[in-house]
Amino acid sequence: MFFKLTDEQLMIQSMVREFSRKVIAVTAAERDRTKEFPTENFKKMGELGLMGMMVPVAYGGEGTDTVSYVLALSEIAYSCASTAVVMSVHNSIVCESINKFGTEDQKKKYLPRLTEAEIIGAFALTEPHAGSDPVSQSTTAAREEDAYVINGTKRFITSGKNGGLVIVTAKTDEAKRHKGISAFIVEQGTPGLTVGHTEDKMGLRASDTTDLIFENCRVPAENRLGEEGDGFKIAMTALDGGRIGISAQSVGLATAALDAAIKYTKQRDQFGQKISKFQGLRWMIADIATEIEAARQLMFSAAGMKDRGEKYSMQASMAKLFASEMVNRVVGKCLQLHGGYGVTKDYPIERMYRDARVFTIYEGTSEIQRIVISNHILKDKRMP
Repeated sequence: MFFKLTDEQLMIQSMVREFSRKVIAVTAAERDRTKEFPTENFKKMGELGLMGMMVPVAYGGEGTDTVSYVLALSEIAYSCASTAVVMSVHNSIVCESINKFGTEDQKKKYLPRLTEAEIIGAFALTEPHAGSDPVSQSTTAAREEDAYVINGTKRFITSGKNGGLVIVTAKTDEAKRHKGISAFIVEQGTPGLTVGHTEDKMGLRASDTTDLIFENCRVPAENRLGEEGDGFKIAMTALDGGRIGISAQSVGLATAALDAAIKYTKQRDQFGQKISKFQGLRWMIADIATEIEAARQLMFSAAGMKDRGEKYSMQASMAKLFASEMVNRVVGKCLQLHGGYGVTKDYPIERMYRDARVFTIYEGTSEIQRIVISNHILKDKRMP
């Protein structure tokens, strides 16, 4: 490992690895089948400090750095990608946004509940006709005295059904385009907020993905996150951190796939010997391990830059782009190493293959990451 980890970071990694293997992994396959949301596991994770890792101690968090967080997230993803994506949105986007942009009252009111996993956080940006282009969103928030009235539909919302709190973006001034988008903290149960269609997905099945419907949903003005017009900036900042989180999920899942393939090839006999002895398969494993390590270093680079207070948007996009595409290549190769058994549910690689597919899509597609990266390199400010 080229990135030098501190003793504290190594301790966190070891602790989460043990918890992940002993608790999370045990029911991962069953939850994939039943689509049951792992509420009790999140409560245990809250007790371990995993649901508010980067939140300051003053608000109930652990106050750890980003590197420690991605180490922990990778270990959770190793055992269950569904659990990891909820942990990632909750930490990287919801907790981070409230900590960075929230008022003191908002931090005191919501962060302790989030860090204890009393409530799970969700983030509502995407709409039926506005995904990669958030400026095209049509959800509105109209100011009425001491409140905002929100109307619109959000789609593909992670933890939309099981989340207790959602950060939602909405237009407060259509004429100002991206500078007319604001963000709001909305608690589940608020009149006018209902959970719509729940997606039946190919992967990440224990993580619910839903529509959220806002019909004259009245939210106190004190629940606006940041100033009016800050919503786009808040969302883009949150997604930068979220993209580092997806690189961590990718590294964790890819590592689990490699370990599964190694285990299988050392047990499987063909032509009078273990298939791990065949040079062609050994070279596949070498290539897989090299790709995972490259993604890990990009993940550490982006996380380290964030911890040092440096600008890291381009590095976050690079880490997300490479790692998410890497995990799809890697899991495909690891399934191939399983032969026909790889497409059966008797082996975990089948679930991993399905779970990995969405990584190149959510929180900014690979195509959007290439736009972000090229804009930084070419200094082209004409595109968001």
